[in-house]
Amino acid sequence: MSLHDDAVLVLKAYENQEELRQYYLDHLSAHPEDGLWKACTDGHVTASALVIDPSRGRVLLTLHKKLRMWLQMGGHCEPGDASLAAAALREATEESGVPGLSLLPGGPVRLDRHPIPGPCTQHLDVQYAALAPADATEAISDESLDLRWFAYGEVADVADESVVRLVEATRARL
Repeated sequence: MSLHDDAVLVLKAYENQEELRQYYLDHLSAHPEDGLWKACTDGHVTASALVIDPSRGRVLLTLHKKLRMWLQMGGHCEPGDASLAAAALREATEESGVPGLSLLPGGPVRLDRHPIPGPCTQHLDVQYAALAPADATEAISDESLDLRWFAYGEVADVADESVVRLVEATRARL
């Protein structure tokens, strides 16, 4: 199965955010060859994962190098990604430096459509949650200025509403 086919199946199975979900499906239908790739200037599907440590009531955020914002781990799909879930887990592992992450069962937690600086106009992010192992130790990647654990209640003080909604949706699923 292609990554495009996987994305369509994942989105068809996702039962929340109906209008936004349909927008993603329409985008993939209109862009069957490049709707997941950075080269698609109409926007492209991305995959991210909120790294969470429920036993300590905290999440790991990255201070994004280009955007200078505290965000969940994530980014562009790559040709070697077998699925959106695999892309989200790869991105979370690469950007957090934490080995042994596992995705929270049940598929994506949220969808988030946001504008980005050109030439592409938008990211259509499929957001997962990744459970950190008990002994998780983070390591800053080239894509980050910083990595930091934040208690659930601290996220709203440092991150934008999309990250806050992702934390809330993840906690509701735990």
